[in-house]
Amino acid sequence: MKSRWSEAEAGEAVTRYGQVGVGADLALRTYSARLLGADPAFVLHGGGNTSVKTTARDLFGEEIAVLCVKGSGWDLATIEPAGHPAVRLEPLLRLRRLASLSDEDMVGVQRQNLLDAAAPNPSVETLLHAFIPHKFIDHTHAEAVLALANQPDAEAVISALYGARVACVPYVMPGFALAKLAAQTHDAQPSVEGLVLLNHGVFSFGATAKESYERMIALVSAAEAFIASRRAAPAPRSPDVTPSDAAALLPILRGSLAGAAGGRWPSHWVLEARATPEALAVADSPALREWASRGVATPDHVIRTKRHPLVLPAPHGEPAACREAVNRAMAEYVSAYEAYFTRNAVRSAAGKTALDPLPRVAAAPGLGLVGIGRTAREAAIAADIAQSWAATLLTAEVVGRFAPLDEADTFDMEYWSLEQAKLGKGARGRLEGHVVVVTGGAGSIGAATAAAFAAEGAEVVALDLEGVLADIRHATPIACDVTDARQVDAAFAEVRRRFGGVDIVVSNAGAATTGMIAELAEAELKASFALNFFAHQSVSQAAVRAFRAQSMGGVLLFNVSKQALNPGPDFGAYGTAKAALLALMRQYALEHGAEGVRVNAINPDRIRSGLLTESMIAARARARGVETATYMAGNLLGAEVTAGDVAQAFVFAALMGKTTGAIITVDGGSVAAMVR
Repeated sequence: MKSRWSEAEAGEAVTRYGQVGVGADLALRTYSARLLGADPAFVLHGGGNTSVKTTARDLFGEEIAVLCVKGSGWDLATIEPAGHPAVRLEPLLRLRRLASLSDEDMVGVQRQNLLDAAAPNPSVETLLHAFIPHKFIDHTHAEAVLALANQPDAEAVISALYGARVACVPYVMPGFALAKLAAQTHDAQPSVEGLVLLNHGVFSFGATAKESYERMIALVSAAEAFIASRRAAPAPRSPDVTPSDAAALLPILRGSLAGAAGGRWPSHWVLEARATPEALAVADSPALREWASRGVATPDHVIRTKRHPLVLPAPHGEPAACREAVNRAMAEYVSAYEAYFTRNAVRSAAGKTALDPLPRVAAAPGLGLVGIGRTAREAAIAADIAQSWAATLLTAEVVGRFAPLDEADTFDMEYWSLEQAKLGKGARGRLEGHVVVVTGGAGSIGAATAAAFAAEGAEVVALDLEGVLADIRHATPIACDVTDARQVDAAFAEVRRRFGGVDIVVSNAGAATTGMIAELAEAELKASFALNFFAHQSVSQAAVRAFRAQSMGGVLLFNVSKQALNPGPDFGAYGTAKAALLALMRQYALEHGAEGVRVNAINPDRIRSGLLTESMIAARARARGVETATYMAGNLLGAEVTAGDVAQAFVFAALMGKTTGAIITVDGGSVAAMVR
């Protein structure tokens, strides 16, 4: 671990923040906090906290002592001065005289003494920062230190390594009691450079931001050097699992999560697989199941990952047998979590409400570790923490034995209201957890559709030709020529690899060919059918395979076009292909309804796009003998229909849970195109 402190950058931070009225102390606090947050070996996703004791002026212009401490909801990697709200220091210090203090009263006192009433809640470890007398204080969950702090004889190991440089604090749940114990420990050894909180993390402090930061670097570096001097970690076994076997496990896992939810909990989840060396070393080890039973590296992580990962079977063999094994493992996990809640909830006089019993991390030989979340971001956070857990565990096993916090203390942290508050209570989208694939994603309708599904909370993947991928917004772009079935299969495999599966497919890609049908070259007609019919068939086949792998149904939507019902002159190559596509939609609805697959069509008309360009609009208007404005608004409502209108129709069709085989017209009203 090397210091990344730069006097030039520190000075620049003081100057930059000073221009907006931020003092040097808080500017340097922000600068060094971001140095720590930038390294995932120190903290992950909102973990850790930092503070500085300084002065500020109150409403009367009087200078008072304050503690600027990290606020809830801020991440050290991106923190700004506002992320360290100022709290009056003197009232906090008086609290140390109390014998006890409830969490509610602690939070209340901290909020009452904020200089800015609109500021976020100060960290749950605010009082610890207040009671330690140093000006700058840093707290991280450095992996190297956690490997030592999670040993059965952690205090002896740490004392042998650091001597008088640090003091050890036995595990106590964060809050008032921990703050008092840490302060007492520091007071007994006031010359220490830091504190190691057993099973939790490490604190460093100093008179300057640089001193506190570089002490943290030095403490972690010493732990790394100590670990490097020990024996090498045992080489993991190499299970006989192919990459395709590993990828095939992800949709099975998604389906198992949906089945275990049972209607009580969200059924759709996003996955992120990690096959890093550390992830595979843990997942491929014969000790996996026993390691998974031990617990998290620091209790701060339990709200993101739960206490244990789900251990899955090696992903090989027949899909049916694999699905049965995964479902059995899932059922055992859910049952074990419910028993864990029952055992521990009885200790709470106030009563506890059980969280969902579904895992947030899974481990499988050959596959590695999998993060599970309601969004791609949540899945990535769980995967990041799982990787950190794996690295800490492996390192701890090199030193001795990974022995994290016990079940009761971990439960108390998981169900602590102040910890759960970190996750926030924001509104969830109607399609959160769903993975949507949109073909023709760079076009006007495709882009609008991707944006509409993203606005509903879905994870969206847009497929289009490589040359237009840069135009794709609101979605993950994947290059794919949908007229090539092999590229379609590869694209869907990539979606499964990135997100775990597919729930909704919008088969939208298309292009128009003009000319009288009797005069049309055969090659032009075949090209129209290749894109406007056969490409949809390839996409549909890939979609159904994806749906079947998950065993949780799915939605298949087609952009068919009004031309399928009301053909226009000089548009035969397009209209006949779209008529065939309408028949294809009905066939898929007929054959796959029993599998829970809903198949519907959207029939738009006259949408300005790459298909219906300004020159084509003029040509179509001439073909119908009207002005362009009249042509575009030539419907019963007398209003032009936009790509956004079509996008909303696709979302509507995806949400219609009891409708299949339907045609939804988005044309402003056209009698000739009415289905009934």
